[in-house]
Amino acid sequence: MTARFLRELSVVAALGLLLLVMAIAAPAFFGSDQVRNMLVAAAPTLVAAVGMTLVILCRHIDISIGSQVSVCGVAAGLMAQATVSMPLVVVATVAAGALLGMANGWLVAHFNLPSIVVTLATLVIFREGLRWGREGEFVSGLPPSFQWFGLDQRAGQWLVVGTALAVFLHFAWGMRNLAAGRAVYATGSDAEAARLVGIRPRRVVFGVFTLMGALCGLAAVLLSVRFSSVDPNAGTGLELQVIAAVVVGGTAISGGRGTLFGTLAGVALLAVIGPALVFLGAPSQWEKAIQGFIILAAVATDAFERRSR
Repeated sequence: MTARFLRELSVVAALGLLLLVMAIAAPAFFGSDQVRNMLVAAAPTLVAAVGMTLVILCRHIDISIGSQVSVCGVAAGLMAQATVSMPLVVVATVAAGALLGMANGWLVAHFNLPSIVVTLATLVIFREGLRWGREGEFVSGLPPSFQWFGLDQRAGQWLVVGTALAVFLHFAWGMRNLAAGRAVYATGSDAEAARLVGIRPRRVVFGVFTLMGALCGLAAVLLSVRFSSVDPNAGTGLELQVIAAVVVGGTAISGGRGTLFGTLAGVALLAVIGPALVFLGAPSQWEKAIQGFIILAAVATDAFERRSR
């Protein structure tokens, strides 16, 4: 059992070591406001990372999620600006994200196109479409009902964190106990073998991309409510952080292996690295470089493990 979860345990160990270093070098890092801010900032990443875990387990990838989050965030802001009730804003934004994910899933599943090519194309289409529509203009004038969940309201901030954890726990339970969760693993391990036992791999792939889009919509809401206006470029670079969290958490880029608890550990590690660099006075550019290195290291480790087997 320990060997099976070695990657997850190594990430937890790395996180513990980093926290120990910060406790010695910068004790102020553990202030209550700092910890709460890190948790709130990590909440949208965790939600998106849950969806990305499912996609990578199916032996695919979605690099358009940053653009999806940007589109959904602007949509949520415009609806809130038009005094649409907050519950309806959330539902409609999640539905909008699901439609974007369905476009990716339809192209990948039904035309058997490479997911990296499809999502690279939709990344550009979504981003440039948003740029054309908004011309870089922020969505401002948001009502108090929208902003209550973020900004400096502690109750709202904890609701953001709680929502992300609820999504994580729901999917973690489903992946272990539902047939749909086992179908995701089976499809990623061997799509043809999965088909022979009655699973429909194309339907599974279409479903995980749709879920990825829906979770991008929810992540966009959790991200947007933190600020007084919605930035149309808010999701830029999110895909790198999310993919890094998933692969460092032990999900094999070759599909079929990984756990959501590993993803949670990966998100936690990356959530700590950025603020830790700030407290240690390191250049902010290091964070992206570290994320890129983590992806390369995780992919190389996965390749080595496959050759060993």
